[in-house]
Amino acid sequence: MIPAGQPQVLVAGAGPVGLTAAHELARRGLRVRLVDAASGPARTSRAVATHPRTLETYDQMGVVSEIIARGRKNRAFTMYAEGRRLVRLDADYSTMPTAYPYTLVIGQTETETVLRAAVARLGVEVEWGVRLTGFTQDLHGVRAELAHPDGTVEQVDADWLVGCDGGHSTVRKQLGLKLAGESADTWMLADAPVSTDLPPDTIYWTHTGGQALMMVPYAREGHWRLLDTAPASREDDPRPAEERLTAKLSKGLGRPVVVGETEWTSVFTFQQRMVERMQDGRVFVAGDAAHVHSPASGQGMNTGIQEAYNLAWKLAAVEEGHAGAGLLETYSEERVPIGKALLGSTRTATFLVQLKNLVASLALPVVFTVVRNVPPLRRAIQRKVLGGMSGLRIGYDESPLTTTGVFDYVSGAGPVVVAGPEPTPAPYPGQRATAAPVHDSDSPGSRAYAAELRDPRWTLLLAAGGKGPGDVPVGVAFTAAAQYGEWLSVRTVGGSGPDGPAPLDDPGHTLRRGLNLLPGGWLLVRPDGYVAARGSVLSRGALAGAFAPLDLADRIADEAPHEPGLALPPTSSPRLKEH
Repeated sequence: MIPAGQPQVLVAGAGPVGLTAAHELARRGLRVRLVDAASGPARTSRAVATHPRTLETYDQMGVVSEIIARGRKNRAFTMYAEGRRLVRLDADYSTMPTAYPYTLVIGQTETETVLRAAVARLGVEVEWGVRLTGFTQDLHGVRAELAHPDGTVEQVDADWLVGCDGGHSTVRKQLGLKLAGESADTWMLADAPVSTDLPPDTIYWTHTGGQALMMVPYAREGHWRLLDTAPASREDDPRPAEERLTAKLSKGLGRPVVVGETEWTSVFTFQQRMVERMQDGRVFVAGDAAHVHSPASGQGMNTGIQEAYNLAWKLAAVEEGHAGAGLLETYSEERVPIGKALLGSTRTATFLVQLKNLVASLALPVVFTVVRNVPPLRRAIQRKVLGGMSGLRIGYDESPLTTTGVFDYVSGAGPVVVAGPEPTPAPYPGQRATAAPVHDSDSPGSRAYAAELRDPRWTLLLAAGGKGPGDVPVGVAFTAAAQYGEWLSVRTVGGSGPDGPAPLDDPGHTLRRGLNLLPGGWLLVRPDGYVAARGSVLSRGALAGAFAPLDLADRIADEAPHEPGLALPPTSSPRLKEH
């Protein structure tokens, strides 16, 4: 173990992914050192789209209000082709409950400003100009070599290393992890003031007959992010970028558009690649260090933030002794399949965004006339597109940490998973804990639930008023709170003090109805806001069964005082034992 004062975790890379990892590790009390090879904060933004699931994550982190204040809420996608408006697709999140039913358009530099301030409040400062040049690891820790701006080289010992150091990641290369996939096309991004009569309440996509472009409105009035899917070289078209974009956009939109002096442009060839695993011993990769995507659907930064959030709570649990090291294997097991699925969806999005050929351009008016005039089809497309981009439908149904079905307890038989004729009620195991109608800001229950999810611990919710065969849910809840309180928050939904520990205000039972909890029912939520298990009656056996895959409680169960007759058995999972 690393001596006091030295970092427990070294994070390489201070972009949104590294900042998220550092924030969540520090929020859980770990000593974190955050270094970045750049001389200072980025002055330009690659990523500009923050999707609903990431906003939910920011809410749990406690920074969402600051993020939203700096961005523009976008709820529509409008398509043009050769001067004709084809269709406007408005956001429809009716089948995906969330407190944030929109994509926030915010420059990556603004996002990083908020996150840097947040990590600073936790005592972590970015060390700029400090480059990770190499590392070694053994069973007990990592020794990293850091090159400083003055030419000095420092050897740093840490328990863990997290590589969030971008597409040219030193961490990934030294681990020998290959980015498998394919190269793609060359696009151009530009930030510029644009003079247009189009309202900035939607993202615009337009086709000129030979290529496609996009316009994304920033919160800053009159300023847009522009995307050219087929930028001409200076040899082919010597005009300045502003003139070329003005001509193309005016043709596609069928109205005069004037692009002012660009604040930033970037011509790049993007790739669609990712690693096969995201951990090697005590070293991890996340974000662009693990995968690179087309910018078509704005998934790269959002995916990386979800990875950092997934990893941080697990790494903290192991470092603090609440879990065996095997828990960290679930980082790759959960996130690699999601990354592979995203490669497929972004490949499709890239094809749809660029639509290079003339045949596609001629077919667009016909196709979208049908879409526009058939409301059920339009709604289905809206939901399909949003579902793929928003992150709200991503879950961990197949994770070893998820127990599907509903836990019940049969006296004398121990915990069992009940497979009844009815489907598991939402939110079901593996799903977001917010995938339920629990987002009414006027509801005390909804507000209390949102506040509870900001707690960095696991959450066990008990619906007040239940009785069970052979043991009492209230007693089990009180015992769990006493035994596991260091890493588990136990709350009673509704009722008062005698009904269970730490009551959550729920007048009118709105939260219980939203979560589909009957009296005595329970819900176990992971620190990253996903449901691990649920049951109809909270009992010792059922709760032990839910904890069994996790191996989180052995140390605390051994040290905590036990109340005769109610003590929960220690969990045990050979797969997750440290060896």
